[in-house]
Amino acid sequence: MSLLLNIEKRNAVLKRMAILIQEQAVNLITANTEDLNAYDGGDLAMADRLKVDEAKISGMIQSLEELASQPDPIGVERYAFTHENQMQVSNRTAPFGTVMIIYESRPDVTIEAAGIAFKSGNKILLKGGKESLRSNLVLVELWHQALEENECSKNWVTYLNYSRQETQDFLGNPDQKIDLIVPRGGERLIQFVKAHANCPVIVSGRGNNFLYVAKTADTQMATDIIVNAKIAKISACNALDKVLIDKELPNKEAFVSELINTLKDQQVAIYSDKAISQHGDTEVITDENIWEEEFLDYKIVLGETSGLEDSIERINIHSGGHSATIITSDQEEASLFMESVDSAAVYHNASTRFTDGGQFGLAGELAISTDKLHQRGPLGLTHLVTNKWYIKGNGQTR
Repeated sequence: MSLLLNIEKRNAVLKRMAILIQEQAVNLITANTEDLNAYDGGDLAMADRLKVDEAKISGMIQSLEELASQPDPIGVERYAFTHENQMQVSNRTAPFGTVMIIYESRPDVTIEAAGIAFKSGNKILLKGGKESLRSNLVLVELWHQALEENECSKNWVTYLNYSRQETQDFLGNPDQKIDLIVPRGGERLIQFVKAHANCPVIVSGRGNNFLYVAKTADTQMATDIIVNAKIAKISACNALDKVLIDKELPNKEAFVSELINTLKDQQVAIYSDKAISQHGDTEVITDENIWEEEFLDYKIVLGETSGLEDSIERINIHSGGHSATIITSDQEEASLFMESVDSAAVYHNASTRFTDGGQFGLAGELAISTDKLHQRGPLGLTHLVTNKWYIKGNGQTR
């Protein structure tokens, strides 16, 4: 591992990257168009994540500029203690060392996640999917240009253009020390990495997010939030998949009927239990395993629930531990829901689509962790660090 770059160097590289991306936007979009034309997987979410347009380029630039403006996450003192023998003991944040990011389809990860890892003082190994190779190579070349222009080694950002077998071999027997691996993708990718890695892995897990419409809910608010959370970006892990509706909701039949019609107008396929199917045209569930699925598609499941306790239990059994929301005007009920649901992000009267590093004020995210160690939810600058102890003495022995 190279010596830690000072914060001025790290910020200079990030600022230069923002300028280079703006200057090379046409070349990036051209390379991405070639990736899109070559992609024939038929996965709607994958194709959406693969696309780079002007909005995504603006997002990359904004993320880099915000990262450059953030305080240095390294060397922050978390604890201090003076020993009785006058030794000075402190605990401070420190880089992990080398972080490997394995991801599918999304070229913006090459900027956002790598930028967070770099600002946090880490060396980055990027393993993108073959479907986004052309886009990623353009971006990595810009990383190298920004590093070299600021007299930094290109080894701070390395792209691993490996096949699946080569990746498996590398994970099992890497040619360098890897301190942390973050897989960003579906269940198959996560299980593949966990099966072959020989170092800590932070799981950026599946969504399968739930929304509970309580009996005191504002039904228009509920409809608006459900539609937003479902269709605003179906490829996002913070999209909504399941809706639980309290059986004691006033005017439940009218609400459900209107909700079904609204979702159908948005081309959403609707599955439901038998109780809900009585109030509209849905496909009745025949396989209960559907409650476990993350769709990443224009699909949703509606189900009736007997109340708050039942809803919390069902969410904790079936969800991916990502995001869950309650629609209610009862503050006490909302508090109990938020305290009891075992998800990384819990909401009251708001869309799950806000579970995002940028939306939470983190200047982007490395990933959204559904693990509980060492950090949960969006991983930003202040989270992509470990710590170490500093002890200063003048000859003390024990």
